[in-house]
Amino acid sequence: MTRVHTTPSNIQIIYEDNHLIAVNKRSGDLVQGDKSGDPPLSEIIKEFIKRRDNKPGNVFCGVIHRIDRPVSGVVVFAKTSKALSRMNAQLKEKSFQKTYWAIVEKEPSPTSGKLFNFLKKNEAKNKSFTYKKEESGCKKAELSYSLLAKSDRFFLLSVLPITGRHHQIRVQLSFNGTIIKGDLKYGAKRSNKDGSISLHARELTFIHPTQKTEINLIADVPKDELWNFFVNKVI
Repeated sequence: MTRVHTTPSNIQIIYEDNHLIAVNKRSGDLVQGDKSGDPPLSEIIKEFIKRRDNKPGNVFCGVIHRIDRPVSGVVVFAKTSKALSRMNAQLKEKSFQKTYWAIVEKEPSPTSGKLFNFLKKNEAKNKSFTYKKEESGCKKAELSYSLLAKSDRFFLLSVLPITGRHHQIRVQLSFNGTIIKGDLKYGAKRSNKDGSISLHARELTFIHPTQKTEINLIADVPKDELWNFFVNKVI
């Protein structure tokens, strides 16, 4: 269920109804405000809805989940407090199904499998580190992956996070030797020209908070030659 249109504010809306709005986040956009002071998507969407719908009062836009600033892909926001509380409950119950696509520098061996690690976040460096055994402050992290396609130099993985830890996909793939293209923080050889990392929140499936029907959202990959190459390989 994907209904895409681009607003005058360059927000690409994937899905919208009275309770939810889902967008295809560009790399570099913030989901929620941070110490940078840059306007986050949550505020940009509020302003857009206020103008579009001629709303005289405040507009509600609740942050349900986040993806890292250099990551692109689908993010869903709540337009009502009822939707926010019910979607948060789904997150807590781990009933959100998320699929990411990652372009990595090395082919994984085996080409599909599960990764299980202990991660600890370093707040000062805004970075997570991997530990061989559980230590104080560590959290268990688990994901599954599979190889979808490959080019001469890079490899496209489908990644399904089972847990939701800080920078989980980035640090676990790096520890596995399959570093995400452009992710200098976790060992990439060089940056991407636009400052992005080649990690994309491709698909999100959940139960609608009021209609109780399954919603499946797919976000187009960034407009980039390598991403387009892989899309044509997979689809």
